[in-house]
Amino acid sequence: MAAARGLGAMNAAWPLFFGAPARRPWQVLRPAELRIDVDPRAAAADDAALEALHRRLHAPGDRLHGLPAFPLHDPALRLHVREADGEFYAYVEDLRRGCLAGSTVFNRLVEVGRRADPHLRAPHSRYRPAYQRRGIAGAVYRWALDSGMCLMTGARQSPGAHALWQSLARSHGHGFAELRHKRLRYLGCDIAGQDLERLETRMFLLGRGWTLERFRQATQMD
Repeated sequence: MAAARGLGAMNAAWPLFFGAPARRPWQVLRPAELRIDVDPRAAAADDAALEALHRRLHAPGDRLHGLPAFPLHDPALRLHVREADGEFYAYVEDLRRGCLAGSTVFNRLVEVGRRADPHLRAPHSRYRPAYQRRGIAGAVYRWALDSGMCLMTGARQSPGAHALWQSLARSHGHGFAELRHKRLRYLGCDIAGQDLERLETRMFLLGRGWTLERFRQATQMD
């Protein structure tokens, strides 16, 4: 009930959080004192861990109870979001089956500098096999982008992740940057294949409300 009551207000307010530099989303979401849940990158492959997380989401008095909740592309799915230390944990619940489908964590990038850190997150997803190839990760990424969050790839990508990012780039501002010594250097919107394969090359997606010029200024991208 707590999540349902807060759904409308959070849906209306969330896009403002990432788009306004003066405010940070972790100033609004209830913080967690400790990372008491298992890292989603490992937990989503573990049914027992997911079942424990699902119970906690619905246990009054637990820190995971009453998290902000958002609808996804499938009405049977609900997105629960928490924040810890500036990182965002998105849990996808299957309402019909009463279980967690999996999760996405939006990590801070330790490789970037202090000015870029507040504006960039690197998503990593892991979902149960039965929920893969159903567009869930893409829907969660689109929710983050529509909320104003800017995303950047990690040093390596699987073919599936690369295809997802290319799909998202068709409807969101994007580009490529070289990340070296905590500095970003803009490489343009299209790059050669050999440049894309370098570990220093990262792709970024712009969240709602961001322009390339504003993004470059905020992150001090050369």
